[in-house]
Amino acid sequence: MEPRSFGADADRPQAADGQTGRVIVVGPYLRVRKGDPDASDVRAVRDNDARLDEAAGLARAIDLDIAEAVLTPISQIRPATYLGKGKVEEIVGIIAAHHADLVVMDCALSPIQQRNLEKAWNTKVLDRTGLILEIFGRRAKTKEGSLQVELAHLNYQRSRLVRSWTHLERQRGGFGFMGGPGETQIEADRRLIGERITRLENELKKVQATRRLHRAGRQRVPYRVVALVGYTNAGKSTLFNRLTRADVQAADMLFATLDPTLRALSLPHGGKAMLSDTVGFISNLPTQLVAAFRATLEEVLEADLILHVRDISHEDAEAQERDVDTVLRQLGVDASGGRILEIWNKIDRFEPEQREELANIAARRDGEHPVFLVSAVSGEGVDDLLQAIEQRLAATRTVLDLKIDAADGAGVSWLHRNAEVLSKELQDGRYVMTVRADETKRDAIIERFKAVVRED
Repeated sequence: MEPRSFGADADRPQAADGQTGRVIVVGPYLRVRKGDPDASDVRAVRDNDARLDEAAGLARAIDLDIAEAVLTPISQIRPATYLGKGKVEEIVGIIAAHHADLVVMDCALSPIQQRNLEKAWNTKVLDRTGLILEIFGRRAKTKEGSLQVELAHLNYQRSRLVRSWTHLERQRGGFGFMGGPGETQIEADRRLIGERITRLENELKKVQATRRLHRAGRQRVPYRVVALVGYTNAGKSTLFNRLTRADVQAADMLFATLDPTLRALSLPHGGKAMLSDTVGFISNLPTQLVAAFRATLEEVLEADLILHVRDISHEDAEAQERDVDTVLRQLGVDASGGRILEIWNKIDRFEPEQREELANIAARRDGEHPVFLVSAVSGEGVDDLLQAIEQRLAATRTVLDLKIDAADGAGVSWLHRNAEVLSKELQDGRYVMTVRADETKRDAIIERFKAVVRED
């Protein structure tokens, strides 16, 4: 095992018993040998040090005081404790040396494995899924985000009710003194969790119905939707603020942004679009969260254009790209048809020679999958990106020429609501207009205003 120390003793979080708590982060990564069938797996190409650093970053995201991060390569996963017996005993010594009261395992543990490790180490154990749920629970601000996090957390918690604590085996009677043995505490907990899950699912249906109404309202307005996606901490929120002049929280922290945000995006030639900032993706994203946040990520599913933001300066940039593509496929996003623009962010971290090399690599990409080099911090490359966004959005729309009586205020107003007005001039009591409309409005405009399709 390879231990790595982190931080000082200051600002330690408070443990459940009120005492200062320290955390051990363990990276139990499977060894991958050449020729192994899993060698092509995304996890296999990711650098173990980078994975451990990411796990430590997740722990720091909820202000945990990391005493030590331990890289623990394993040859196989043990059904009882995930780790082998020797490694379990080694970590006992590390826990005692730092007086740690929490161990974070950067993997998905079964309920039995988690219980056995807690018994062996006499400390609380949190796996990757539980850690990400804790982060999401702290960051969710909107009602929908909070409901989705709680639903995912309860589903996760229900699977952990495995009689690991003595109070779950006690029986309690009915009301007063005459009650019989009643149900066991674990049965009561499962029933209460099940009832709460049912209530949350019903509340989420109402919230999702409201979101669909809002989306339908936006579809009646001629604003296209552009969604930002990318690995957590790739710089999406910083780019979002740069493009929309918004003030969404942007920090050098994993999952700094959780709830989706929509803002108007001004395009170079006066057009408008709606830009959506979404939660960052991450490798091995818990399946509970993929399912729970499907509604939140519907903005991505419905988007006309998706901007995949990559931190090109990160040592694991290629592995992160694959992780994002995996989540998009899980969500059912079709990457074909030029719907996705790839953005290489944080080029300000490179020297001029390195930037030129990146530009040459990007220039060799085919036209269907272009790459744009930007710095969300300095604004470099943002103008070219905006022009590309405008061109992509306009490619699926039709430009129409028409004339309308200046007295027809209702007709002019309808055009402004349902199409993008490119030009409007008053000539002899009539407006000569050029508009751009999508497929759903094209025929209606031609029929109502005798509009003519402009030939390029």
